[in-house]
Amino acid sequence: MRSVTSCFNAMLFRKNLTRFWPLWTMASLLAVLPPLALATALVRGYGDKNPLSLTETYYEALCGPVPVVVLFYAVLCALAVWGYLFGSRSVGMLHAMPITRKGLFCTNFLSGLVMTLIPWAVCGMLFVAVSLAFGLFDPAGVGVTVLCVLGLAVFYFSSATFCAFLTGNVFAMPAFYFVLHFIAMILETLLSALVTLCFFGTTTSYMGRVDFLSPTVWLVGHLDVERTYEEVWIADGGYTDQILSAVDLTRGWAIAAYALVGLVLLACAWLLYRRRPSECAGDVVAVKWMKPVFRYGVAFFAALAGGQALYALFWYDAVTWKFLPLLGCMIVSGVIGYYVASMLLAKSLKVFRGSWKGLAALSAVLLVLCLGLRFDVAGVERRVPALDQVEQVELYLDENNYALIAGEDDALIKQVLELHQAVVEDKNYIQSRQSRWYAAGAGEEETTYLRLRYQLANGLSLARTYMLPLSQTRMDQPDTYDARLSALVETDALKYLRLHLDPSGEMAQGWKTEGLWIYSDVTNFPGLDGTSRDADAVLAALAEDIAAGSWGSPSWSKNEEDRYVVSLEIRYIRTGGWTEDREEDRARNDTVTIILRPEMTHTVETLLELGLIQSTDLITWAEWNAEGGGQTYEMPAEADTGPEAEVVPLNKEVAAVAVIGDGVPARSLRELVN
Repeated sequence: MRSVTSCFNAMLFRKNLTRFWPLWTMASLLAVLPPLALATALVRGYGDKNPLSLTETYYEALCGPVPVVVLFYAVLCALAVWGYLFGSRSVGMLHAMPITRKGLFCTNFLSGLVMTLIPWAVCGMLFVAVSLAFGLFDPAGVGVTVLCVLGLAVFYFSSATFCAFLTGNVFAMPAFYFVLHFIAMILETLLSALVTLCFFGTTTSYMGRVDFLSPTVWLVGHLDVERTYEEVWIADGGYTDQILSAVDLTRGWAIAAYALVGLVLLACAWLLYRRRPSECAGDVVAVKWMKPVFRYGVAFFAALAGGQALYALFWYDAVTWKFLPLLGCMIVSGVIGYYVASMLLAKSLKVFRGSWKGLAALSAVLLVLCLGLRFDVAGVERRVPALDQVEQVELYLDENNYALIAGEDDALIKQVLELHQAVVEDKNYIQSRQSRWYAAGAGEEETTYLRLRYQLANGLSLARTYMLPLSQTRMDQPDTYDARLSALVETDALKYLRLHLDPSGEMAQGWKTEGLWIYSDVTNFPGLDGTSRDADAVLAALAEDIAAGSWGSPSWSKNEEDRYVVSLEIRYIRTGGWTEDREEDRARNDTVTIILRPEMTHTVETLLELGLIQSTDLITWAEWNAEGGGQTYEMPAEADTGPEAEVVPLNKEVAAVAVIGDGVPARSLRELVN
């Protein structure tokens, strides 16, 4: 009889499932909880009875919990079925059995994948049973969810299988697995911190430019549920209601892409297994050509992380960085990482002989890296995008946030770019002033924060943050950043933009007022919500003050003693017109604080005409201080049902708010206080 080579061994398959039954049984018991919670809620009458609402729940789970759970559960299943690779006796015994390596590979992979899927199958069948019982079954939603879970299981278990064949150590395998999944995010975070340390104006932040190389991070951050609603007339109640009419999983194609990557990793794992010697059981790295990658990789990451930590501990300076101390810290940390990796590979402490060549190569790489940072070879500090490269600018200036859109605010974007260029050119001056602040305190010198975030046409973003000293002398010099900063703040277009008005004084498209607050900085009246009718009148008056040049001057150009103790707070809400691609559309509301000044004649007159304030409320801080502000007054508390009203002591130095709107009597602030 001709012998047949089998790629699947049914006895080994059953043995794996029965041997590791506590793992998948416990996971299956936990998987019962979500459908049980759903059934309980439906029995009690909670939840939407629309079948699409259950599909929405499935998709929301795919956007976060499912990838995270599969990430951890898949590595446990891989450790179970590939555990024989990490012991010399077990691997020798299985390799001596009349089962080929191809049979071992296919059988163990399939049994591990089945163990990964069993809890999801239990959970899914229970969800389907509940949905059928309550008339919520949506076949399209169930089908998409099943395919997505299957794709995620294939990807994560295949990547865990690949890591199992890189090492012969049971503790190294999960470490390799998680490093493989998060190395891109870790590397970007460390490099971002190093760039922030060395480059003027840069800030530490995870930009996520390569987060597709960290699949769990990308899936959690980019998968989303898109919902469509339609208005339906409810005849019984005589009203219209918003009914969920469609649910889609956005970017769900990425799961299929990762599943294909998982199949590629599975093929690589098989190629590694074909040539894997049984004697490598117990080795941290089982693949010969991977050993130098492991040694120098550990050393480089140790240099980046440990070097920055040592430098921050002993030499950190908030203004400038020191080349030699940083280089020394990175070399010391890199050497430690190099020897730790070498000891793990050799399983011995005797790794020092002949190691000078590797250390010299590592030191040379770190020297080149630090020299590149010292001379800014990549031009990070000097980078200011061209006008045609900018799609949007998020600007924080003079304690206000702005969103400038290319094609709509080109003149303002040009001014911002010129200001940014002037700041870059005055780097040495700014850092010299900052060094004085940290050495002796800022004193009376005016400073302001400038934050910039560019969305570029190539899809990338550029963020910078500066703390700038301001000088009246330099403001008189047209080419300094001080003068450009002042000119930008004084631009009428920027003032209208801050108030969400167009140049004609009308409300900008997509916004409407939601309410108006008027409050005093020297009382503590709690305040109430109001409507937007008075806010529209005040905005019209502010537009007149802008046209007259009496509103919008920067905070550093005015004496705080000359302003009124009365302020306004206008709240806005979006009415539509936003798109997913625009960064500024993430905010659905906004608030603008208006500090009243005597020169704002139109605004003050409007407030007086509306009865929101009285002339007795219009006192400046200088007048308030001259009157002896800070005395303690008593004000009756809210109406009490008891026989006597409670009297609450009130410190007149703390802020109080009186919200004025429809249905609220207009009372002066003095009446509220006294």
